[in-house]
Amino acid sequence: MIFFLKNRILSLKKNIMTYKFIVIFLISFLISLNPFISNSQELNLTELDKYINKSITEWQIPGLAIAIVKGDSVVFIKGFGVRDVSKPEKVDENTMFGIASLTKAFTSCAIGILKDEKLLTFDDKARKHLPYFALYNSYVSDEMTVRDLLCHRSGLKTFSGDLLWYSTNYSRKEVISRAKFLKPEYGFRTEFGYSNIMFLTAGEIIPVLTNQSWDEFLKARIFEPLKMSSTNTSILANKDNKNIATPHVKKYGKVISIKYINWDNIAPAGAINSNISDMSKWVKFIINEGTVNGKTLISKSTLNELFESHTPMPLSESDKYLFPDMHFHSYGLGWDLFDYHSGGLDGMISHICIVPEEKLGFVILTNSINYLPDALMYKILDDYFNAPEKDWSKMYQSFFDYNETKKTKDKADAEVKRNKNSKPTLNLENYVGSYTSELYGDATITLNNGTLNLKFEPSPDFYSALKHWEYDTFTINFENYPSLPEGTAHFLINAESQVTELQIDVPNPDFDFTELKFLKVK
Repeated sequence: MIFFLKNRILSLKKNIMTYKFIVIFLISFLISLNPFISNSQELNLTELDKYINKSITEWQIPGLAIAIVKGDSVVFIKGFGVRDVSKPEKVDENTMFGIASLTKAFTSCAIGILKDEKLLTFDDKARKHLPYFALYNSYVSDEMTVRDLLCHRSGLKTFSGDLLWYSTNYSRKEVISRAKFLKPEYGFRTEFGYSNIMFLTAGEIIPVLTNQSWDEFLKARIFEPLKMSSTNTSILANKDNKNIATPHVKKYGKVISIKYINWDNIAPAGAINSNISDMSKWVKFIINEGTVNGKTLISKSTLNELFESHTPMPLSESDKYLFPDMHFHSYGLGWDLFDYHSGGLDGMISHICIVPEEKLGFVILTNSINYLPDALMYKILDDYFNAPEKDWSKMYQSFFDYNETKKTKDKADAEVKRNKNSKPTLNLENYVGSYTSELYGDATITLNNGTLNLKFEPSPDFYSALKHWEYDTFTINFENYPSLPEGTAHFLINAESQVTELQIDVPNPDFDFTELKFLKVK
Protein backbone atom coordinates (compact mmCIF):
# COMPACT_ATOMS: atom_id res chain seq x y z
CA MET A 1 0.00 0.00 0.00
CA ILE A 2 1.00 3.62 -0.43
CA PHE A 3 0.61 6.70 1.71
CA PHE A 4 0.36 10.05 0.00
CA LEU A 5 0.62 13.38 1.77
CA LYS A 6 -0.53 16.46 -0.02
CA ASN A 7 -0.35 20.04 1.12
CA ARG A 8 -4.00 20.58 0.96
CA ILE A 9 -4.57 23.50 -0.01
CA LEU A 10 -7.22 22.13 1.26
CA SER A 11 -9.46 22.33 -1.59
CA LEU A 12 -7.50 20.63 -4.28
CA LYS A 13 -9.67 17.54 -3.93
CA LYS A 14 -12.81 19.63 -3.54
CA ASN A 15 -12.16 21.85 -6.51
CA ILE A 16 -9.06 21.95 -8.69
CA MET A 17 -9.64 25.71 -9.05
CA THR A 18 -8.34 26.56 -5.60
CA TYR A 19 -6.64 29.62 -4.23
CA LYS A 20 -5.36 28.45 -0.93
CA PHE A 21 -4.35 29.28 1.44
CA ILE A 22 -3.54 26.90 0.42
CA VAL A 23 -4.01 25.64 2.03
CA ILE A 24 -4.76 25.86 3.04
CA PHE A 25 -4.75 22.06 4.30
CA LEU A 26 -2.52 18.39 4.63
CA ILE A 27 -3.90 15.71 2.45
CA SER A 28 -2.42 12.30 2.43
CA PHE A 29 -3.41 9.25 0.56
CA LEU A 30 -3.53 5.54 1.33
CA ILE A 31 -3.55 3.54 -1.88
CA SER A 32 -3.80 -0.13 -2.75
CA LEU A 33 -1.30 -1.00 -5.47
CA ASN A 34 -0.80 -4.73 -5.13
CA PRO A 35 -1.20 -5.36 -8.90
CA PHE A 36 1.80 -3.12 -9.56
CA ILE A 37 4.17 -4.13 -6.76
CA SER A 38 5.73 -7.00 -8.69
CA ASN A 39 6.36 -4.71 -11.65
CA SER A 40 8.32 -2.06 -9.76
CA GLN A 41 11.42 -0.70 -11.44
CA GLU A 42 14.10 1.92 -10.97
CA LEU A 43 13.07 5.45 -11.91
CA ASN A 44 14.56 7.06 -14.98
CA LEU A 45 15.81 10.18 -13.21
CA THR A 46 17.18 11.78 -16.37
CA GLU A 47 13.77 11.60 -18.03
CA LEU A 48 12.09 12.82 -14.86
CA ASP A 49 14.41 15.84 -14.79
CA LYS A 50 13.42 16.69 -18.37
CA TYR A 51 9.72 16.19 -17.59
CA ILE A 52 9.88 18.56 -14.61
CA ASN A 53 11.71 21.26 -16.58
CA LYS A 54 9.13 21.02 -19.36
CA SER A 55 6.20 21.03 -16.92
CA ILE A 56 7.24 24.04 -14.83
CA THR A 57 7.47 26.04 -18.06
CA GLU A 58 4.01 24.91 -19.16
CA TRP A 59 2.51 25.69 -15.73
CA GLN A 60 4.44 28.98 -15.38
CA ILE A 61 5.80 27.87 -12.01
CA PRO A 62 8.64 30.10 -10.73
CA GLY A 63 10.30 27.41 -8.58
CA LEU A 64 10.08 23.77 -7.52
CA ALA A 65 12.16 21.46 -5.35
CA ILE A 66 11.98 17.66 -5.20
CA ALA A 67 13.67 14.89 -3.26
CA ILE A 68 13.21 11.15 -3.84
CA VAL A 69 14.14 8.66 -1.12
CA LYS A 70 14.75 4.93 -1.61
CA GLY A 71 15.50 3.06 1.58
CA ASP A 72 17.89 5.20 3.59
CA SER A 73 19.30 6.98 0.54
CA VAL A 74 18.25 10.19 -1.16
CA VAL A 75 18.51 9.11 -4.80
CA PHE A 76 17.43 12.42 -6.33
CA ILE A 77 17.36 15.90 -4.87
CA LYS A 78 17.19 19.06 -6.93
CA GLY A 79 15.81 22.56 -7.16
CA PHE A 80 14.28 23.97 -10.34
CA GLY A 81 13.59 27.57 -11.32
CA VAL A 82 13.83 30.62 -9.08
CA ARG A 83 12.77 31.62 -5.58
CA ASP A 84 11.12 34.83 -6.79
CA VAL A 85 9.83 35.44 -10.30
CA SER A 86 11.44 38.90 -10.36
CA LYS A 87 14.89 37.83 -9.10
CA PRO A 88 17.62 35.47 -10.39
CA GLU A 89 18.33 33.45 -7.22
CA LYS A 90 17.82 29.72 -7.87
CA VAL A 91 15.87 27.18 -5.84
CA ASP A 92 18.08 24.47 -4.29
CA GLU A 93 17.74 21.69 -1.74
CA ASN A 94 18.00 24.17 1.15
CA THR A 95 15.41 26.67 -0.10
CA MET A 96 12.69 27.16 2.51
CA PHE A 97 9.01 26.73 1.62
CA GLY A 98 5.84 26.88 3.69
CA ILE A 99 4.49 23.31 3.80
CA ALA A 100 1.07 24.38 5.15
CA SER A 101 -1.22 21.42 5.79
CA LEU A 102 1.59 18.87 5.59
CA THR A 103 2.00 20.18 9.14
CA LYS A 104 -1.01 18.10 10.22
CA ALA A 105 1.01 14.88 9.90
CA PHE A 106 3.51 16.28 12.42
CA THR A 107 0.71 17.22 14.80
CA SER A 108 -0.91 13.78 14.66
CA CYS A 109 2.53 12.21 15.14
CA ALA A 110 3.11 14.42 18.21
CA ILE A 111 -0.25 13.34 19.65
CA GLY A 112 0.74 9.74 18.93
CA ILE A 113 3.98 10.20 20.88
CA LEU A 114 1.96 11.37 23.89
CA LYS A 115 -0.32 8.37 23.47
CA ASP A 116 2.69 6.04 23.60
CA GLU A 117 3.76 7.78 26.82
CA LYS A 118 0.25 7.19 28.22
CA LEU A 119 -0.37 10.91 28.74
CA LEU A 120 -3.58 10.61 26.70
CA THR A 121 -5.54 8.27 24.48
CA PHE A 122 -7.11 9.00 21.13
CA ASP A 123 -10.49 8.48 22.81
CA ASP A 124 -9.94 11.03 25.57
CA LYS A 125 -12.59 13.73 25.55
CA ALA A 126 -11.14 16.99 24.25
CA ARG A 127 -12.60 18.91 27.20
CA LYS A 128 -10.68 16.69 29.62
CA HIS A 129 -7.59 18.59 28.51
CA LEU A 130 -9.13 21.85 27.21
CA PRO A 131 -12.13 22.71 29.45
CA TYR A 132 -12.82 25.90 27.47
CA PHE A 133 -13.38 23.96 24.22
CA ALA A 134 -16.98 24.18 23.02
CA LEU A 135 -18.89 23.69 19.80
CA TYR A 136 -22.46 24.24 18.65
CA ASN A 137 -24.20 22.20 21.35
CA SER A 138 -23.33 20.75 24.73
CA TYR A 139 -23.51 17.11 23.65
CA VAL A 140 -20.95 17.53 20.87
CA SER A 141 -18.77 19.69 23.12
CA ASP A 142 -18.76 17.02 25.82
CA GLU A 143 -18.35 14.00 23.52
CA MET A 144 -15.72 15.29 21.06
CA THR A 145 -12.62 13.12 21.39
CA VAL A 146 -9.00 13.60 20.36
CA ARG A 147 -9.69 11.04 17.63
CA ASP A 148 -12.61 13.15 16.36
CA LEU A 149 -10.38 16.21 16.23
CA LEU A 150 -7.92 14.38 13.99
CA CYS A 151 -10.31 12.80 11.48
CA HIS A 152 -12.58 15.67 10.41
CA ARG A 153 -15.96 14.41 11.64
CA SER A 154 -16.99 17.28 13.92
CA GLY A 155 -20.16 18.05 11.95
CA LEU A 156 -18.70 21.30 10.60
CA LYS A 157 -18.40 21.70 6.85
CA THR A 158 -15.03 21.79 5.12
CA PHE A 159 -12.99 24.89 6.08
CA SER A 160 -15.72 26.22 8.33
CA GLY A 161 -14.39 29.05 10.47
CA ASP A 162 -11.07 29.47 8.65
CA LEU A 163 -11.57 33.24 8.48
CA LEU A 164 -11.28 33.26 12.28
CA TRP A 165 -7.55 32.66 12.03
CA TYR A 166 -6.62 33.79 8.53
CA SER A 167 -4.69 37.05 8.90
CA THR A 168 -6.53 37.99 12.12
CA ASN A 169 -5.14 39.21 15.42
CA TYR A 170 -6.85 36.38 17.35
CA SER A 171 -4.68 34.06 19.47
CA ARG A 172 -4.88 30.28 19.19
CA LYS A 173 -7.12 30.15 22.26
CA GLU A 174 -9.40 32.89 20.90
CA VAL A 175 -9.79 31.03 17.59
CA ILE A 176 -10.79 27.84 19.42
CA SER A 177 -13.12 29.74 21.76
CA ARG A 178 -14.99 31.38 18.87
CA ALA A 179 -15.62 28.01 17.19
CA LYS A 180 -18.73 27.59 19.37
CA PHE A 181 -20.50 30.08 17.09
CA LEU A 182 -19.97 27.96 13.96
CA LYS A 183 -23.13 26.28 12.67
CA PRO A 184 -22.86 22.56 11.82
CA GLU A 185 -23.50 21.27 8.35
CA TYR A 186 -23.86 17.61 9.31
CA GLY A 187 -24.63 15.40 12.27
CA PHE A 188 -21.77 14.71 14.66
CA ARG A 189 -19.55 11.88 13.30
CA THR A 190 -21.75 11.38 10.23
CA GLU A 191 -19.89 13.22 7.45
CA PHE A 192 -16.42 14.43 6.49
CA GLY A 193 -15.71 18.15 6.96
CA TYR A 194 -12.06 19.22 6.73
CA SER A 195 -11.35 21.36 9.79
CA ASN A 196 -8.18 23.31 10.48
CA ILE A 197 -9.63 24.55 13.76
CA MET A 198 -10.07 21.01 15.09
CA PHE A 199 -6.39 20.29 14.35
CA LEU A 200 -5.47 23.51 16.14
CA THR A 201 -7.48 22.25 19.12
CA ALA A 202 -5.61 18.94 19.08
CA GLY A 203 -2.29 20.77 18.95
CA GLU A 204 -3.21 22.96 21.90
CA ILE A 205 -3.65 19.85 24.08
CA ILE A 206 0.14 19.33 23.89
CA PRO A 207 1.15 22.27 26.15
CA VAL A 208 -1.45 21.21 28.73
CA LEU A 209 0.24 17.81 29.08
CA THR A 210 3.90 18.73 28.58
CA ASN A 211 4.38 22.34 29.72
CA GLN A 212 5.85 22.90 26.26
CA SER A 213 4.14 24.78 23.47
CA TRP A 214 3.24 22.84 20.34
CA ASP A 215 6.18 24.59 18.67
CA GLU A 216 8.66 23.63 21.41
CA PHE A 217 7.45 20.04 21.52
CA LEU A 218 7.85 19.50 17.78
CA LYS A 219 11.33 21.00 17.85
CA ALA A 220 12.49 18.87 20.79
CA ARG A 221 10.72 15.59 20.00
CA ILE A 222 10.67 15.50 16.17
CA PHE A 223 12.84 18.12 14.43
CA GLU A 224 15.96 17.69 16.57
CA PRO A 225 15.97 13.85 16.67
CA LEU A 226 15.50 13.79 12.89
CA LYS A 227 18.17 16.52 12.47
CA MET A 228 15.69 18.72 10.62
CA SER A 229 17.82 21.71 11.60
CA SER A 230 16.30 24.24 9.20
CA THR A 231 12.65 23.40 9.90
CA ASN A 232 10.61 25.83 12.01
CA THR A 233 7.01 26.58 12.99
CA SER A 234 6.72 30.30 12.19
CA ILE A 235 7.62 32.58 9.31
CA LEU A 236 9.13 34.88 11.95
CA ALA A 237 11.95 32.34 12.29
CA ASN A 238 12.84 32.90 8.61
CA LYS A 239 13.69 36.59 8.97
CA ASP A 240 17.47 36.07 8.82
CA ASN A 241 17.38 33.28 6.20
CA LYS A 242 17.93 34.57 2.69
CA ASN A 243 17.28 31.24 0.96
CA ILE A 244 13.49 31.48 1.05
CA ALA A 245 10.99 30.84 -1.73
CA THR A 246 8.49 33.63 -2.27
CA PRO A 247 4.83 32.64 -2.75
CA HIS A 248 3.19 33.47 -6.09
CA VAL A 249 -0.25 33.53 -7.69
CA LYS A 250 -1.47 34.20 -11.21
CA LYS A 251 -3.47 37.43 -11.42
CA TYR A 252 -4.91 38.76 -14.66
CA GLY A 253 -2.81 36.26 -16.60
CA LYS A 254 0.49 37.23 -14.95
CA VAL A 255 2.45 35.38 -12.26
CA ILE A 256 3.11 37.78 -9.37
CA SER A 257 4.78 37.41 -5.98
CA ILE A 258 2.69 37.92 -2.84
CA LYS A 259 3.44 38.38 0.83
CA TYR A 260 3.61 35.59 3.38
CA ILE A 261 0.64 35.38 5.74
CA ASN A 262 1.53 34.65 9.36
CA TRP A 263 -0.12 31.37 10.39
CA ASP A 264 1.08 31.32 14.00
CA ASN A 265 -2.47 31.29 15.38
CA ILE A 266 -3.37 28.11 13.43
CA ALA A 267 0.13 26.61 13.62
CA PRO A 268 -0.72 22.95 14.46
CA ALA A 269 -2.79 22.83 11.27
CA GLY A 270 -0.35 24.46 8.86
CA ALA A 271 2.54 26.68 10.00
CA ILE A 272 5.67 24.58 9.42
CA ASN A 273 8.36 25.89 7.06
CA SER A 274 10.98 23.49 5.70
CA ASN A 275 13.09 22.45 2.71
CA ILE A 276 13.44 19.25 0.72
CA SER A 277 16.67 18.33 2.50
CA ASP A 278 14.90 18.29 5.88
CA MET A 279 11.65 16.86 4.53
CA SER A 280 13.52 13.90 3.03
CA LYS A 281 14.48 13.03 6.62
CA TRP A 282 10.80 13.07 7.59
CA VAL A 283 10.09 10.72 4.65
CA LYS A 284 12.81 8.33 5.89
CA PHE A 285 11.29 8.46 9.37
CA ILE A 286 7.87 7.34 8.06
CA ILE A 287 9.45 4.71 5.80
CA ASN A 288 11.34 3.35 8.82
CA GLU A 289 8.10 3.05 10.80
CA GLY A 290 8.75 5.76 13.37
CA THR A 291 12.42 5.11 14.06
CA VAL A 292 15.57 7.15 13.44
CA ASN A 293 19.10 5.86 13.95
CA GLY A 294 17.67 2.82 15.72
CA LYS A 295 15.64 4.90 18.19
CA THR A 296 11.83 4.67 18.20
CA LEU A 297 10.09 8.05 18.43
CA ILE A 298 6.56 6.70 17.87
CA SER A 299 5.52 3.07 18.07
CA LYS A 300 4.68 1.16 14.90
CA SER A 301 1.22 0.32 16.24
CA THR A 302 0.38 3.96 16.93
CA LEU A 303 1.75 5.06 13.56
CA ASN A 304 -0.39 2.42 11.85
CA GLU A 305 -3.46 3.66 13.74
CA LEU A 306 -3.05 7.04 12.06
CA PHE A 307 -3.57 5.30 8.71
CA GLU A 308 -6.77 3.44 9.59
CA SER A 309 -9.99 4.55 7.91
CA HIS A 310 -12.26 6.60 10.20
CA THR A 311 -14.47 8.90 8.12
CA PRO A 312 -16.08 8.12 4.72
CA MET A 313 -15.63 10.86 2.10
CA PRO A 314 -17.56 11.57 -1.11
CA LEU A 315 -15.61 11.48 -4.36
CA SER A 316 -14.79 14.99 -5.53
CA GLU A 317 -15.31 16.38 -9.01
CA SER A 318 -11.57 16.13 -9.64
CA ASP A 319 -11.62 12.47 -8.52
CA LYS A 320 -14.43 11.71 -10.96
CA TYR A 321 -12.73 13.60 -13.80
CA LEU A 322 -9.22 12.19 -13.37
CA PHE A 323 -9.96 8.77 -11.82
CA PRO A 324 -13.25 7.42 -13.22
CA ASP A 325 -12.52 3.97 -11.76
CA MET A 326 -11.83 5.15 -8.20
CA HIS A 327 -14.04 3.22 -5.79
CA PHE A 328 -13.67 4.74 -2.34
CA HIS A 329 -12.31 7.71 -0.44
CA SER A 330 -12.01 7.98 3.34
CA TYR A 331 -10.03 9.73 6.06
CA GLY A 332 -7.79 8.41 8.82
CA LEU A 333 -6.22 10.44 11.61
CA GLY A 334 -4.76 13.25 9.56
CA TRP A 335 -4.49 11.12 6.41
CA ASP A 336 -6.63 10.96 3.27
CA LEU A 337 -7.20 7.38 2.06
CA PHE A 338 -8.32 6.00 -1.31
CA ASP A 339 -7.68 3.31 -3.91
CA TYR A 340 -5.39 4.07 -6.86
CA HIS A 341 -5.99 3.00 -10.51
CA SER A 342 -4.22 5.11 -12.88
CA GLY A 343 0.03 20.57 0.80
CA GLY A 344 -1.10 24.82 0.74
CA LEU A 345 -0.81 28.27 1.88
CA ASP A 346 -1.17 31.43 -0.16
CA GLY A 347 1.01 30.95 -3.21
CA MET A 348 2.53 27.53 -2.41
CA ILE A 349 1.60 23.88 -3.01
CA SER A 350 3.48 20.81 -1.78
CA HIS A 351 3.17 17.02 -1.62
CA ILE A 352 4.69 14.04 0.11
CA CYS A 353 4.22 10.49 -1.15
CA ILE A 354 5.40 7.38 0.70
CA VAL A 355 5.32 3.75 -0.50
CA PRO A 356 6.18 1.72 2.63
CA GLU A 357 6.44 -1.72 0.94
CA GLU A 358 9.00 -0.39 -1.51
CA LYS A 359 10.67 1.94 1.01
CA LEU A 360 10.11 4.68 -1.56
CA GLY A 361 9.09 8.24 -0.82
CA PHE A 362 9.34 11.71 -2.26
CA VAL A 363 8.54 15.30 -1.44
CA ILE A 364 7.65 18.09 -3.87
CA LEU A 365 7.58 21.77 -2.89
CA THR A 366 6.52 24.66 -5.15
CA ASN A 367 6.14 28.41 -4.77
CA SER A 368 2.96 29.05 -6.72
CA ILE A 369 -0.69 28.03 -6.92
CA ASN A 370 -0.55 25.05 -9.27
CA TYR A 371 -1.38 21.36 -9.59
CA LEU A 372 1.92 20.08 -10.91
CA PRO A 373 2.73 18.33 -7.58
CA ASP A 374 -0.40 16.20 -8.10
CA ALA A 375 0.69 15.39 -11.63
CA LEU A 376 4.30 14.64 -10.64
CA MET A 377 3.11 12.38 -7.84
CA TYR A 378 1.23 10.14 -10.26
CA LYS A 379 3.95 10.44 -12.91
CA ILE A 380 6.60 9.13 -10.48
CA LEU A 381 4.34 6.34 -9.21
CA ASP A 382 3.39 5.23 -12.71
CA ASP A 383 7.04 5.19 -13.78
CA TYR A 384 8.13 3.31 -10.69
CA PHE A 385 5.37 0.70 -10.90
CA ASN A 386 5.67 0.39 -14.66
CA ALA A 387 2.06 1.46 -15.22
CA PRO A 388 0.80 2.58 -18.64
CA GLU A 389 2.27 5.96 -19.47
CA LYS A 390 0.06 9.03 -19.06
CA ASP A 391 0.93 12.71 -19.32
CA TRP A 392 -0.47 13.68 -15.91
CA SER A 393 0.69 17.26 -16.26
CA LYS A 394 -1.36 17.65 -19.43
CA MET A 395 -4.39 15.96 -17.80
CA TYR A 396 -4.34 18.26 -14.78
CA GLN A 397 -3.78 21.25 -17.04
CA SER A 398 -6.88 20.35 -19.06
CA PHE A 399 -8.98 20.13 -15.91
CA PHE A 400 -7.54 23.43 -14.70
CA ASP A 401 -8.37 25.07 -18.05
CA TYR A 402 -11.91 23.63 -17.90
CA ASN A 403 -12.51 25.29 -14.55
CA GLU A 404 -10.98 28.57 -15.70
CA THR A 405 -13.31 28.62 -18.69
CA LYS A 406 -16.30 27.89 -16.46
CA LYS A 407 -15.36 30.73 -14.11
CA THR A 408 -15.08 33.16 -16.99
CA LYS A 409 -18.47 32.08 -18.35
CA ASP A 410 -20.17 32.36 -14.95
CA LYS A 411 -18.80 35.87 -14.50
CA ALA A 412 -19.98 36.90 -17.97
CA ASP A 413 -23.45 35.45 -17.30
CA ALA A 414 -23.72 37.43 -14.06
CA GLU A 415 -22.75 40.61 -15.86
CA VAL A 416 -25.48 40.07 -18.46
CA LYS A 417 -28.16 39.45 -15.80
CA ARG A 418 -27.46 42.43 -13.53
CA ASN A 419 -29.56 45.59 -13.70
CA LYS A 420 -27.01 48.27 -14.57
CA ASN A 421 -29.57 51.05 -14.21
CA SER A 422 -30.51 50.25 -10.63
CA LYS A 423 -29.46 52.43 -7.68
CA PRO A 424 -28.96 51.87 -3.94
CA THR A 425 -32.18 52.04 -1.93
CA LEU A 426 -30.78 54.65 0.48
CA ASN A 427 -28.35 57.52 0.44
CA LEU A 428 -24.80 56.20 0.92
CA GLU A 429 -24.40 57.74 4.39
CA ASN A 430 -27.16 55.43 5.63
CA TYR A 431 -24.91 52.42 5.04
CA VAL A 432 -22.09 53.86 7.16
CA GLY A 433 -21.51 52.45 10.62
CA SER A 434 -20.32 49.48 12.67
CA TYR A 435 -21.48 45.95 12.00
CA THR A 436 -20.82 43.05 14.34
CA SER A 437 -20.60 39.29 13.89
CA GLU A 438 -20.99 37.08 16.93
CA LEU A 439 -18.59 34.65 15.29
CA TYR A 440 -15.99 36.95 13.78
CA GLY A 441 -16.08 40.36 15.45
CA ASP A 442 -16.61 43.80 13.93
CA ALA A 443 -16.62 45.27 10.44
CA THR A 444 -16.76 48.98 9.65
CA ILE A 445 -18.31 50.81 6.70
CA THR A 446 -17.04 54.34 6.07
CA LEU A 447 -17.76 56.93 3.36
CA ASN A 448 -14.84 58.76 1.77
CA ASN A 449 -15.17 61.09 -1.21
CA GLY A 450 -18.46 59.54 -2.23
CA THR A 451 -17.22 55.93 -1.99
CA LEU A 452 -18.16 53.38 0.64
CA ASN A 453 -15.28 51.40 2.16
CA LEU A 454 -15.29 48.12 4.10
CA LYS A 455 -12.78 47.00 6.75
CA PHE A 456 -12.69 43.86 8.93
CA GLU A 457 -11.48 44.96 12.37
CA PRO A 458 -9.89 41.63 13.46
CA SER A 459 -7.90 41.66 10.21
CA PRO A 460 -7.25 45.28 9.18
CA ASP A 461 -5.63 44.21 5.88
CA PHE A 462 -9.07 43.01 4.81
CA TYR A 463 -10.37 46.28 3.40
CA SER A 464 -11.91 47.29 0.11
CA ALA A 465 -13.70 50.08 -1.65
CA LEU A 466 -17.33 49.18 -2.49
CA LYS A 467 -18.32 49.65 -6.11
CA HIS A 468 -22.02 49.64 -6.87
CA TRP A 469 -23.21 46.52 -8.69
CA GLU A 470 -27.01 46.65 -8.50
CA TYR A 471 -29.60 47.74 -5.96
CA ASP A 472 -28.03 47.26 -2.49
CA THR A 473 -25.19 45.03 -3.67
CA PHE A 474 -21.63 46.30 -4.13
CA THR A 475 -18.51 44.57 -5.43
CA ILE A 476 -15.45 44.17 -3.20
CA ASN A 477 -11.84 43.42 -4.06
CA PHE A 478 -9.44 42.66 -1.22
CA GLU A 479 -6.29 43.93 -2.94
CA ASN A 480 -4.00 42.76 -0.13
CA TYR A 481 -5.04 39.19 -0.93
CA PRO A 482 -4.51 38.60 -4.67
CA SER A 483 -5.40 34.95 -4.18
CA LEU A 484 -9.03 35.93 -3.59
CA PRO A 485 -11.39 36.75 -6.45
CA GLU A 486 -13.79 39.66 -6.57
CA GLY A 487 -16.75 39.34 -4.20
CA THR A 488 -19.89 41.18 -3.14
CA ALA A 489 -21.21 43.06 -0.13
CA HIS A 490 -25.00 43.06 0.14
CA PHE A 491 -26.99 45.21 2.58
CA LEU A 492 -30.38 44.16 3.94
CA ILE A 493 -32.95 46.93 4.41
CA ASN A 494 -36.00 46.63 6.69
CA ALA A 495 -39.50 48.07 6.22
CA GLU A 496 -38.47 51.25 8.08
CA SER A 497 -35.75 51.89 5.47
CA GLN A 498 -33.00 51.00 7.92
CA VAL A 499 -29.91 48.93 7.13
CA THR A 500 -30.00 45.84 9.35
CA GLU A 501 -27.34 43.47 8.04
CA LEU A 502 -24.23 43.21 5.85
CA GLN A 503 -23.69 39.98 3.93
CA ILE A 504 -20.31 39.20 2.37
CA ASP A 505 -19.71 36.66 -0.39
CA VAL A 506 -16.33 36.00 -2.01
CA PRO A 507 -16.77 32.79 -4.05
CA ASN A 508 -13.68 30.65 -3.54
CA PRO A 509 -13.03 27.04 -2.50
CA ASP A 510 -11.30 27.77 0.80
CA PHE A 511 -12.89 30.55 2.86
CA ASP A 512 -16.61 30.86 3.51
CA PHE A 513 -17.34 34.57 3.86
CA THR A 514 -21.07 33.85 4.09
CA GLU A 515 -20.50 32.58 7.65
CA LEU A 516 -19.76 36.15 8.73
CA LYS A 517 -23.24 37.45 9.56
CA PHE A 518 -22.68 41.15 10.31
CA LEU A 519 -25.59 42.90 12.05
CA LYS A 520 -25.63 46.69 12.02
CA VAL A 521 -24.96 48.23 15.41
CA LYS A 522 -27.63 50.79 16.28
